[in-house]
Amino acid sequence: MSFNDKISKALASTLRYLDNAVSALRKGDENAFSNDVWYVAAELEYALFLFLLAFGDERNTQRPKPNPETINPSTDRVILKIRELVEEAQNFLMKGDLSNAHKHVYLARHYMFKVQESLDKKKTRNTGRKG
Repeated sequence: MSFNDKISKALASTLRYLDNAVSALRKGDENAFSNDVWYVAAELEYALFLFLLAFGDERNTQRPKPNPETINPSTDRVILKIRELVEEAQNFLMKGDLSNAHKHVYLARHYMFKVQESLDKKKTRNTGRKG
């Protein structure tokens, strides 16, 4: 199986977990949402690792900068942005444009960090612990 195939499978899995996360969010199931967010993050990390392997020792591959676009910080909007980025990455991957596919996955992971930070802050507030 080629790196492109493995990346494609990881992105498809990411979208499934995103769908599950949205469903859990709508149902108000915070535990399921938190678990799905973790799986989305893991799949994105795996895809980024596969991109690294696919690029090999190409030193000229620039790391994308986080998107300066500001979006409504509500979790559902961020999740939708992540979905959009992953779908665009899939399209670039199908066209053989690994560089742009990588950029979109990297940015999706950046947004997922924001969701994870938000969940961690909420958990800390709810338990009264300081992190």
